[in-house]
Order: sequence, then C-alpha cells, then structure tokens
Amino acid sequence: MVEYRLNIGHGLLKYPLSILVLLLITACGPDSQQHRSQANPQLSGATKTPTPTTGRVIRHAEFTSEFVPSRHVDVWVPEGFDPRADLRYNVLVMHDGQNLFDPALGYGGHVWHVDVAAQGLIDNGFTGPFIVVGVWNTDRRFREYYPQAAYNALPDSVKAQLDEGRGAGGIHSDAYLRFLVEELLPFIRDSYPVNSGPDHTAVMGSSMGGLISLYALTRYPEVFGAAGNVSTHWPIMMENPDNRFAGPFFDWLRANLPAPDGNHRFYFDYGTETLDAIYEPFQLEMDALMREAGFREGADFVSYKFEGAAHSEPSWAERVHIPLEFIMSPR
Repeated sequence: MVEYRLNIGHGLLKYPLSILVLLLITACGPDSQQHRSQANPQLSGATKTPTPTTGRVIRHAEFTSEFVPSRHVDVWVPEGFDPRADLRYNVLVMHDGQNLFDPALGYGGHVWHVDVAAQGLIDNGFTGPFIVVGVWNTDRRFREYYPQAAYNALPDSVKAQLDEGRGAGGIHSDAYLRFLVEELLPFIRDSYPVNSGPDHTAVMGSSMGGLISLYALTRYPEVFGAAGNVSTHWPIMMENPDNRFAGPFFDWLRANLPAPDGNHRFYFDYGTETLDAIYEPFQLEMDALMREAGFREGADFVSYKFEGAAHSEPSWAERVHIPLEFIMSPR
C-alpha cells in the first residue's frame, strides 16, 4: 500500500493515499457560515448508520433517557477493535454526533472525519487506543448546550432577551449532562471494554458544543479529565456579540473551575473567518482567566488561533487531530 506522510505540526502521520486525499478535500471544501443553533431538520428520524473511512460505527438508535429526549448515539471503534481482547480503550464523548464520521449525515454534507484523525493518532502512537461516543443533537440543541449556571446568573432583562431570541422553554444543559454522566457513560462502560475515571474520559465539541464541553468538565471534574473546546461560541447570541451573555459564564468559571492540580486539561481554539472572527476577545479573556486560576499554559491548557479558519466542519476537520492529541494523549 502506498503511504504518504502528512505533517500536522506535532510530527508526521502516515496515511494511505485515499485517506490523505479525503483529508485534503474535506479541509478545502466550501465553508458553512450558518451558526448551528438548531439541529438540521433533514436529519430528523435519520436511520442510516454512519459509514466511516476507517474503523467502524456501532449505532445505538433512539437512546432513551429520563432527563432528555431520545437520540441516536454512534460509537466509533478503531481498526482491530475486539471486545473479547484484554485491551481496554479510553473514551471520548463528542456532541453533534451526526457531524463526525459520514458526509451523508453531516451538516451541509460535511463532517469532521474524526475517525481518520483518531486512527492516525492511535496508529502512530500519539495517543493510546480510544473510542468516540458521538451523541446526536436534537431540536433542543441550544437549550441543551447553553450552560445552565450561566443562564441562571443572567439578569432578568437579559434572560428575557435571550428567551425572545430563542423562544420559551427553559435551559436543559444540566439535564443533558445528567444524561451523559448517569445514563450514557454507565451504558458505555457496561457495553464496551473501556477504562473509567477522569484520566481516561474526555469530552469535546465545537461552537455551542465547545461551551457544553467546558461546562461538563467543570460540573463533573470527577468524570471528565479533559475538554476539547473548538471554536467556542462565547457570545451565545450572534445578534449581540458582547459580554452580556459570556460575562456570567466567565464569572461562574472563576468560582467553579477544578483545582489546577495537573489532573485536568483544557483545549481552546478559534479561527479568523465567518462566525469565528468575533471570538478572539472572548478567548483572550478566557486564557487570562485560566492563567489567573493557576493553570499552566502548554501543560494544563492550550489556546490556538488559526488564521483563515472558518466556523465550519471543513475547518474543524482540517485541525481535529490537534485537540484530539492534546486531550487523548497519555498523562
């Protein structure tokens, strides 16, 4: 098999030509500029199991919960996965699960190709073996991903503005996290040969998925040891890209981040195009907050700016190996 080497900034990964071409096509595809504040209505009731480029996906259809509406959960396992073997895998929980593996299901026909990046990192020894638990979003995406503690801290006038823009119905992110922690992760541990504990469990997402990932680690530091926060949508409301919504979340984080004892890792990034273009001042504030809290930059957290990158699956696919390596590499 002909292999080509792809320089990802952290070393050289070897890929077959077909996979390398797929990576390049994905990275150079058209940008999707629409903010993902709602689930794609075309995905409602979708039954197709994702077909990844490498590894395989196991579908848990309409996974039921006492806390949130049912949804699909797609579990990617790497090449050579054998549940009967002694090998145990770490776990990465990812939001917006329909946008991870198969363009036929992804937003605008684009996905992150997480399977390709993860397999390359595993095969080249940058991480240990891990599985990816892709949790689909629903039409309550905004309400499940907006940190509830931040919403609760908003003045009533700002809450009213948010409700007017998003519609009444309340915020359900605490319920969503209970679904992940109390129902989904125990199921994964019972069904797959995986390690448990924060040293072996991470969470990751983009945009609002970045917010809920950070919230998840901070709410449950005993469960999640690392969070990948990609193109984090700090302003909450596009119509008001100021600090009235982000400020209360920053205040809550100052009071509630886990101790900077080296046991947790945080990945942050943002681009410079489309919606990502408004993120820099918010991310700089978050970076300062992390340093003030005692977290070591480069060890406990990293924060990257990607020139020319947009708020889109093609842009995230181009760099997904970077957060994956940081949050999934051995401690």
